[in-house]
Amino acid sequence: MKIGIVCYPTYGGSGVVATELGKALALRGHQVHFISYKQPARLDIFTGNTFYHEVYVSSYPLFEYPPYETALSSHMVDVVKFEKLDLLHVHYAIPHASAAILAKQILATEGIHIPVITTLHGTDITLVGKDACFGPVVQYSINQSDGVTTVSDSLKAETLRFFKITKEIVSIPNFIDLTRFKKEPRAHFKTALAPNGEKIIIHTSNFRKVKRIDDVVKVFAAIRKVIPAKLLLVGDGPERIHIEKLCRELCLNDSVSFLGKQNQIEEILSVGDLFLMPSETESFGLAALEAMACELPVISSNAGGIPELNIDGETGFLCNVGDVEMMAEKALYLLTNNDILAKFKQNALNRAAVFNIDVIVPQYEAYYNQVLNHQ
Repeated sequence: MKIGIVCYPTYGGSGVVATELGKALALRGHQVHFISYKQPARLDIFTGNTFYHEVYVSSYPLFEYPPYETALSSHMVDVVKFEKLDLLHVHYAIPHASAAILAKQILATEGIHIPVITTLHGTDITLVGKDACFGPVVQYSINQSDGVTTVSDSLKAETLRFFKITKEIVSIPNFIDLTRFKKEPRAHFKTALAPNGEKIIIHTSNFRKVKRIDDVVKVFAAIRKVIPAKLLLVGDGPERIHIEKLCRELCLNDSVSFLGKQNQIEEILSVGDLFLMPSETESFGLAALEAMACELPVISSNAGGIPELNIDGETGFLCNVGDVEMMAEKALYLLTNNDILAKFKQNALNRAAVFNIDVIVPQYEAYYNQVLNHQ
């Protein structure tokens, strides 16, 4: 198949999933064309069967905000026509789904039919999609798509609850490449980070309010009152300044490291003992899955699709959103019991194997064929 993948090029979950899916499809013999305003963060330009098409947006004094969606639709039309794509798979509803529907309608006037599959990832439904400014367009774009998927059953239910959807929605979970994400011996790195044998706690995200990173810091502060520990914060975003200030207020500067955005996140996860994800909402929890693949138990909120991944009392613990005290209690239970911690680490790895890329990607291939066969 010749597949067009439209996604955000950032480190966020939707962009990562779309890029990793495209790379996996390319390795399985499909020709994959990425369409975005910048090369996706995880796209290796040397991967065979993958092509990148950059969307250029002209700047005119007339436009206070450059019309990216229009430029994206036009570029999709161009790529579909000249690369002879079989289908477009767009990730994240806004603006990719609506742009793809417009491109589909334009192509139809030239006798070209291009199926559009839309994958919903989370905040495009739970936050942005509910905004009255975007809701009608999101609903229309979903219903006009030839196929619709979500990354969790929770997100599917949320979509059906807030929108009048006439299309069948198929839930295909996020996935992990276990050949890349696995625990590697990094004793020298771990010693440098924790020279006195401190336990290492890790959190990765795009540092938005919804991730509740202040809760991460507060949980860590409670842990550190009981045992020696270090906190590694991986990522960047609008909340970073606030979190740095909070660390200073709690006198945690010597125990917290801000590592910024990292491409080789598995290297950092390999030295950790526990992963924290206290998010207010999370459609699936890809960062937690990556941690589990590297044998890290997860202390998380019970929001959204996280319970579909993190099994309470087995791979980690689920707590109510904002319950910092309970999160700290559960974290200390694991961190102060080495035998139990070792068991949870193995359970986390076993759970991650359920979402192996080799298991999930064929589900997307089957769905592509199903959509194409119904055209």
